[in-house]
Amino acid sequence: MKKEVQRENVHTGTSFDDFLEEEGIKNEIESAAIKRVLAWQFEQAMAKQQKTKQGMAKELKTSRSQLDRLLDPANTGVSLETLTRAANVLGKRLVFEIRDQVPAKKARVGVKGKAAA
Repeated sequence: MKKEVQRENVHTGTSFDDFLEEEGIKNEIESAAIKRVLAWQFEQAMAKQQKTKQGMAKELKTSRSQLDRLLDPANTGVSLETLTRAANVLGKRLVFEIRDQVPAKKARVGVKGKAAA
């Protein structure tokens, strides 16, 4: 029988969210992450429906360069109106909601003052 060895958790301290907040970049990082997901979802829907960028831009009544900005994961300056119009062209809808922030988990103190997992 193999005996399980308990290891001390060396990853103690603040959460990643705490770190981002301390650095003053949490909102920026969250915005970028949301935009990356949206851009990926638009590209997936376009591929599934076999829509080209040129065809999508034509249906949106916009330029191809404007569509490229919409699909650029790093461009967080796209308006909600543009996102909504693009979703509608793909037969989709955007769903936004505001949720309470979940407080960061604090490290629990275990035996002899060491942080527990």
